[in-house]
Amino acid sequence: MPLLRRAQLAALGAALLAAGCLGAPAAGADDVTPPGCVQPGPTLRYLVVFDKGTPEPDADAQISAACGTTTVYYAPIAVAVVTSPDPGFGDKIGPDRAYSAQGESWTATGQSSRKKADETMSAASLLTSTESVPSADLGDQQWDMRQIDANLAHQITEGDSRVVVGVLDSGIDPRHPDLKPALDPQLSVGCLTGKPDTSVAAWAPTTSSHGTHVAGIIAAADDGKGVTGVAPGVRVASVKVVDDDGYIYPEYAVCGFMWAATHGIAITNNSYYVDPWEYTCSDQQGQRVVTEAMKRAVDYANSQGVLNIAAVTNSAVDLTQPGTDTRSPDNAPSHPVRSIGGDCSVLPAAERDVVAVSSVGANQVKASYSSYGLGAVDVTAPGGDVHQKPANGDNACVVSTVPGGYGNFCGTSMAAPHVTGVAALLASTHPGDTPAQLTKLLNQQAKPVQCPSDYDLNDTGAQDAYCSGYASFNGFYGHGMVNALAAVSSGTTPKPQTGVPTTGVPTQTDKGPTGKAMPIGPEQLAAGQ
Repeated sequence: MPLLRRAQLAALGAALLAAGCLGAPAAGADDVTPPGCVQPGPTLRYLVVFDKGTPEPDADAQISAACGTTTVYYAPIAVAVVTSPDPGFGDKIGPDRAYSAQGESWTATGQSSRKKADETMSAASLLTSTESVPSADLGDQQWDMRQIDANLAHQITEGDSRVVVGVLDSGIDPRHPDLKPALDPQLSVGCLTGKPDTSVAAWAPTTSSHGTHVAGIIAAADDGKGVTGVAPGVRVASVKVVDDDGYIYPEYAVCGFMWAATHGIAITNNSYYVDPWEYTCSDQQGQRVVTEAMKRAVDYANSQGVLNIAAVTNSAVDLTQPGTDTRSPDNAPSHPVRSIGGDCSVLPAAERDVVAVSSVGANQVKASYSSYGLGAVDVTAPGGDVHQKPANGDNACVVSTVPGGYGNFCGTSMAAPHVTGVAALLASTHPGDTPAQLTKLLNQQAKPVQCPSDYDLNDTGAQDAYCSGYASFNGFYGHGMVNALAAVSSGTTPKPQTGVPTTGVPTQTDKGPTGKAMPIGPEQLAAGQ
């Protein structure tokens, strides 16, 4: 935990103690409260990392001695979620071992009520869950599905119901008629304490339609009504990692990845970045705990056969050289400007074994909001862009399911599930393939998209961003646009590496925090993005 934040918590503890809120332990409390623990303070949740291989009893003993209570211990990765009312817990367990994302929002006057909005929140998307939704066929408005030939792919296969996609998001409406056939309640879970909760109330949406929209892009039913997803034949599980204030704290994400790893989920979709740091820096105290815990969780999921796909941010920045961060911690009252170096990255998109996705609009050009970067993007997919209107006048954003009906939203959050749907089709037609093999197929089936010769979406005469790389691999589109038909038709024919740089927009040197190995030649979202 940063020194400033620890000082604020200490000040808060002192203030509460002076007010009589933090008194000495009651008589008999020594039986359950270790000596030196301050009770009760503001109870915060912590992510704690232990040496790999630490047995659960040893971890519990260390937590208890530091005045904490174990919520859950993930033994395979030696990471615990802990609560403690003692402002000194972080120092007692070790400041390089514990971090509280909640703690960033506390001040000496109390917890911040700051909420995080996302591009899917609107008055038109009231969460009035119902089975009675408009039954009109909206297929002709799905320019995004035509862009990746999903309708043609469905003539070959719509996916295998044995393939389960975990939608790590804000919850999936269990009553929506376009999603009921695909949703698997038995594999759905809520992660908002850091510990799995399988009750419907824990994984159903409450304040955001984001997860329902994402799920529809992946697997909405092909029934002649509403919309149709990329892979309507597969199943989806609601893995709720977005709280009611719109945040995805690291303990939520760790819980989600561990659930997927231990419950036979083949693919996860991650349309978010881990809060409260847009760029999590492994060289900074507290944030290195998040970096290590996330790496362990993603690596473990991958080792258990889970392919993880994530959106890059909607910050319209080159992720290899973002420069500064003015948004973090995003749950705190203030955001000091900080320089971003090579030890900082957007999680989980920047994890080595995660497929990072950028977004394009209806004209198949990088969306104005989409982040990018050579080596930071693996593939691209339609996410919509108000600057790129479909030729037939359709909405420039992506139409999909929302609780009670349908809605149009733009974002890299919408691009990622198109890739996830194509990956689900590949998993259906290549049963038994490992995440590495599916990733290779995903890259091979993508259709190369060259850097644009002119990227001036606002017609100002200045380039809005610079694309670097080659026709077959570049900073805007990675290996190219995913294509559902190519995935189910072949998917195994490698694309030639031309090695010929694209022309037009000036290239830039690849440098900075990509978090990925570059072929010869990700970011933000949170319930938002």
